[in-house]
Amino acid sequence: MLELKETVVVEGKYDLMRLREFIASPIITTEGFRIFADKEKQFLIREIAAKNGIILMTDPDKAGQVIRSFLVGVADKSKIKQCYVPLVKGVEKRKSAPSKDGFLGVEGLSAETLAEALRKCGAEIIGEEKPIKKQEITKMDFYEMGLSGRANSAKLRQELLEKLGLPTYLSANAMLCAINCLYNKNEIVDKLTEMSYN
Repeated sequence: MLELKETVVVEGKYDLMRLREFIASPIITTEGFRIFADKEKQFLIREIAAKNGIILMTDPDKAGQVIRSFLVGVADKSKIKQCYVPLVKGVEKRKSAPSKDGFLGVEGLSAETLAEALRKCGAEIIGEEKPIKKQEITKMDFYEMGLSGRANSAKLRQELLEKLGLPTYLSANAMLCAINCLYNKNEIVDKLTEMSYN
């Protein structure tokens, strides 16, 4: 069982049940879009973030991104870690059909995949050595790589997101955040080089 310093915030009870299989730390659900009207839950998330920090782990679909974006405005951004789960095609066991986007949500991913995503986002796991903070990719790096400020930047960002297995609808800022959680600068440069040869 992993014990985290931070509290994990997920969308629903099935996500919580999945994380409970391997996390022995507080987990809060947003109850989907109910969080938008639930002032008490917003207050709770803000207070917990201020005290211990929170990790946002939403599904890799548009609804998950909307909830994630909303929560960034609820709490102090410096107390939030963004945990992005990989895009994996499939159907959750309790469902008869895939989601609209066709990808598994948090509840459908393996404990190993979710634990790896938590480690990559910099979660502080009690009893494990704290990960060395890597140099983050900056907005200037994005510009120099052609991912912003150029005529074909939007197209290049979308192609790179596809190659990385990340949602292609991410804005430039959300993409920068996701990439900094999952990759280092050299990996992105290598991926862009590989794309230019194909």
